[in-house]
Amino acid sequence: MQNINSITRFLAMMVAIVVTASSCEIQENFDYEPSGVDGKLEMTAWSYIQQNDSLAFLEEAIVYAELEELYEAATLDRTFIIPTNRAFRTYLKDNAYTSVQDIPLPILRNLLKYHVVNSRVIFTDPTLMPSNRPIAYDTENGQLMYLSHASNFIGLINEGTSIQWQITTSNLEPTNGVIHVVNAVVYYSVPTGDLTVNPDLVLDTIYAINDAFVNGGAESTKNFGTNPLLRVKHVTNNGDYDRKAFLMFNLDDFKKEGVVTDMRFQISVSFTHARGLPLDLYETPSTTWSESSLNFTNAVFPTTPRIARVTTASVPAFNFDITDYYKARTSAGRVSFMIEGATGADETNDLASKEHATLKPPMLIATLASGNSSLEILTKNDISVAYGGVFVFSNDVLEIDGAAAGDIIYTIESVPKNGWLIKGASTLREGAKFTQLDIELMNLLFIQDGVNRTPDGLVVTARDRAGAIIENIELKINVQ
Repeated sequence: MQNINSITRFLAMMVAIVVTASSCEIQENFDYEPSGVDGKLEMTAWSYIQQNDSLAFLEEAIVYAELEELYEAATLDRTFIIPTNRAFRTYLKDNAYTSVQDIPLPILRNLLKYHVVNSRVIFTDPTLMPSNRPIAYDTENGQLMYLSHASNFIGLINEGTSIQWQITTSNLEPTNGVIHVVNAVVYYSVPTGDLTVNPDLVLDTIYAINDAFVNGGAESTKNFGTNPLLRVKHVTNNGDYDRKAFLMFNLDDFKKEGVVTDMRFQISVSFTHARGLPLDLYETPSTTWSESSLNFTNAVFPTTPRIARVTTASVPAFNFDITDYYKARTSAGRVSFMIEGATGADETNDLASKEHATLKPPMLIATLASGNSSLEILTKNDISVAYGGVFVFSNDVLEIDGAAAGDIIYTIESVPKNGWLIKGASTLREGAKFTQLDIELMNLLFIQDGVNRTPDGLVVTARDRAGAIIENIELKINVQ
């Protein structure tokens, strides 16, 4: 067995990206000039991987993904970034997988293909010697990998991006390309701006005008309006230990001018079991109740579906996103809410009422923007992706104009049902955000699940930092 750490570390590799493409050179291939340094292996990359115990996880992954041919094919124009066992152990732990075969196959194939560069990149090449200019290379998954070297000539992968890695062993020459070894499973993630801070936005806050909880069973006629806590618990729905919180606000109390871009209901937490269970917010049809007389018997309970949900956790406050609910309203005035615990969960959640001596009172927080801008869809095309394949987003699919690319922020309203949206190492879910710059820099992927061939889709809302908005942008996904 050859020890991959015994080979002399030569020159370097890899990456730096500066959010502007002008600072990086795209180089899809170049001519190699031998340097006289002998790292030749006299075997294919696949044979080398098979003969090294320290690459056992990689071998297992390649076999499971059925990509042996990618590492065996006779070609010189390919560079293999080889993660060690240590790299895979870290990746599995970070992503809550117990084994390589727990990784969904489309995600695993995409991961491995990103580690295969479609060019011969060897750091003994004189053309790479003079400077540390990061060079962008195409990879097998359709994204870019930036290769460069530090001043001490240690090879780097994706230097200057959201995260970079050092090469531990470089310039190995199998008969079908070049190998560089790294102690991490690497990925492409470009910094594309702050998705939360907005200097053009202002906040307007209003507070509950009435709040109380009601208790079922033996205390169903008792009023708790002066209690400093709003107690929430669901056991049987209306038994001795069942409690629901009611709150009333007057939306006319909002005074600041602007376009509401977000609305949240915030309530401080005094105690929670924090079991990771749902806590639901409903609108109730009555706004005539008084906190001094409300009880379980006379309360008017919700008749419509919940308007927001949070998951219980050890946090100082629960924040319910009620933006869609607020924007759907046709008038201001009073509104009444009820907070309900998870059915039959028997989880205690003690929340601060407006009478609490130390915790912040319940509040509605509106985020407003000037609204003095407009957005325009320049490009919107359906997505075509291979069954079990990967699609890399670009401006050819979706492009909106009206602000800088980093200032156009998309919020996911509905994720594809048959696959995964990936940004960097993260799987995006409903409510997640990305920017036009993510799309422009190919930072966003869709991986089809390889199980369902039915048509799919993605729905997003686009906003800029001045409050302009385009809602319900739908991209259809066709599976080939």
